[in-house]
Amino acid sequence: MRAAVLHETGQDKLEILDDVETTGFGPGRVRIRVRATGLCHSDLSAMSGVLPQPAPFVPGHEGAGEVLEVGEGVTNVRPGDRVVVCWLPACGACPACRRGQTELCLAGFMNAGTPNFKRPGGDVFGFAGTGTFAEEVVVDAGCAVPIPDDVPFDIAALIGCGVTTGLGAALNTADVEAGSSVAVIGCGGVGISAIQGARLKGAAEIVAVDPVASRREAALRFGATRAVAPGELPDAKQAVTAGEGFDYVFEVVGRSATARTAYENTRRGGTLVVVGAGAMDDHLQLNMFELFFDEKRILPSMYGGGDVLRSYERTVALWRAGRIDLEGLITHRVPLGDVNEALDQMRTGVALRTCIEI
Repeated sequence: MRAAVLHETGQDKLEILDDVETTGFGPGRVRIRVRATGLCHSDLSAMSGVLPQPAPFVPGHEGAGEVLEVGEGVTNVRPGDRVVVCWLPACGACPACRRGQTELCLAGFMNAGTPNFKRPGGDVFGFAGTGTFAEEVVVDAGCAVPIPDDVPFDIAALIGCGVTTGLGAALNTADVEAGSSVAVIGCGGVGISAIQGARLKGAAEIVAVDPVASRREAALRFGATRAVAPGELPDAKQAVTAGEGFDYVFEVVGRSATARTAYENTRRGGTLVVVGAGAMDDHLQLNMFELFFDEKRILPSMYGGGDVLRSYERTVALWRAGRIDLEGLITHRVPLGDVNEALDQMRTGVALRTCIEI
């Protein structure tokens, strides 16, 4: 089958190969024919080495498709079912799951160290234990989440990561208060989803911050009340909050510099939500006095900060009701053979989400 493979960490191009095979099918496992997958910035971060991932690997973790085959003991799906790929399934038994913090379950991360594919030259991993830049993927049954037949594959793919992450940051992690002021730093697909979440919660002012003009324009269509370049944020802070700072600031870039900017633009007693996935050696510096004196809440948000399956269902319900726009997030579409074009679209910022049709 065909798949896009990164041979070595640090390379910036993927090679489309037709000699890749899935591995690991058996009891408790599901084989999925991937129909659509989104390109998430985390895929680029894994390619560059910012996020740890053994290589060679097939990127992609935001996918949807149909079940081809199920292993012994699998009861949640059947062949022919439409599913979204969940890259962080909950085991249901670990301490985090028992506490109700299923987004912190480590079972899914363990899958990243087990090869999902093979080639004549050896094993190939799947990013985040999945690897959806391939025609087929074999995953644990918990990674295959059934979706209603009326949800298109491209929409379902977005729900698999970016939309769930951004919406959940606003709805679950921050629990944005109606009438509040919000700033979102980084307005790709995840940031736009956070904007939609803040709008749903009734935020009075939502300031979108991004260096790319097209993304700023898009943010206004999705619910932002203002959209500014990073250098214009101080003026927006003054205009919206009289210089006090925003009630909520979402950092959706994954860098210490933007997290520091987010902290400085959060009002005393306000909430900074860290959504972006950054590097292990990129440290955010705060002094102990400001940490005590400002009493700002710093809330990291992992995969939307809530139960993933409930978040999927909520997103579908909101989409059906016309409360959120998911179709508009897909600004570009490419076939698998043009995946490197999708990478360029992400790097330059021209795309909110590129749908790779497989």
